[in-house]
Amino acid sequence: MKTKSEIAVFGGGCFWCTEAIFKMLRGVISVNPGYAGGQMDNPSYHDVSAGDTGHAEVIRIEFDSDVIPYKDLLDIFLHTHDPTTLDRQGGDTGTQYRSIILYTTDEQRKIAEESLQMLKQSGEFQNPIVTEIKPLTKFYEAEDYHKDYYAKYSFEPYCQVVISPKLKHLREKYSSKLKEEN
Repeated sequence: MKTKSEIAVFGGGCFWCTEAIFKMLRGVISVNPGYAGGQMDNPSYHDVSAGDTGHAEVIRIEFDSDVIPYKDLLDIFLHTHDPTTLDRQGGDTGTQYRSIILYTTDEQRKIAEESLQMLKQSGEFQNPIVTEIKPLTKFYEAEDYHKDYYAKYSFEPYCQVVISPKLKHLREKYSSKLKEEN
């Protein structure tokens, strides 16, 4: 049986966090951390961390839309980070940590706009939602040492304090969407 593979790109703070979250989902084929949304060609982590490239730390998700629709990925994305904080997630600050949806098709743009509008109208968040929606023009893969960061270093303080609580929340709220091994 052939899978219906699509690409989604989200930035919701540190890409170590978002990578760990989306790797747990059924229907997700691969998750790669990287940089997108800015002007500089071939940026490095050092370049993006300086905050001058316009890029955000993002993840590129390849997924089977017959197993997990884009709308479900968006819902999980919007509920596993704070879409109301401008250029910040927790202690991570700067434009590289902004909340951003980079769509790859007009259909994704439409779904993202509708999802944000519904979330704004729901009153779930007290503060205004600041998630940016823009087309993906180029994705730059992050350096190898960023890949599978949580899987390799889950014992590190940052992982324990920042990522582990997000994964706990994911398990509680989205247990029906998780891969069996989780």
